[in-house]
Amino acid sequence: MEYDKNKHLEFIQNVVTRMNSNSFQIKAWTISIVTGLFAIYAATNNPLFISICLLPVLLFWILDSYYLVQERKFRGLYDDVAMDIKSETNPYSMNIGNYKKGKYRFLSVCFSVSTILLYLPLIIVIIWTFICVTKTCC
Repeated sequence: MEYDKNKHLEFIQNVVTRMNSNSFQIKAWTISIVTGLFAIYAATNNPLFISICLLPVLLFWILDSYYLVQERKFRGLYDDVAMDIKSETNPYSMNIGNYKKGKYRFLSVCFSVSTILLYLPLIIVIIWTFICVTKTCC
């Protein structure tokens, strides 16, 4: 079987697209769940529902970061294959084990602009709302 670099790049791009789609869906679920819990609070006046919002936000932040790390690793593989690095020795390789440092680290992604701009404001709004509701000072 002859190595087809374009087919290899297509395989990698399909994985990147899936990871990006998963990340987008996680963000949508986060907003939906927080909105739903705030709506339940509005109906019941029970501040417990506001505090519960923190759990899904934190869990989805971690899960979203995981998918973004995987996406970055496959983008690194894509770049290497496109520049003919490592592709000649192992055709059609989907191994991302070499991408561990720098921008491929979990904490690097967890605190990147794309995640911080969604999850940190959500956490601030949840905490601020909880404080205002329990102290009735706002």
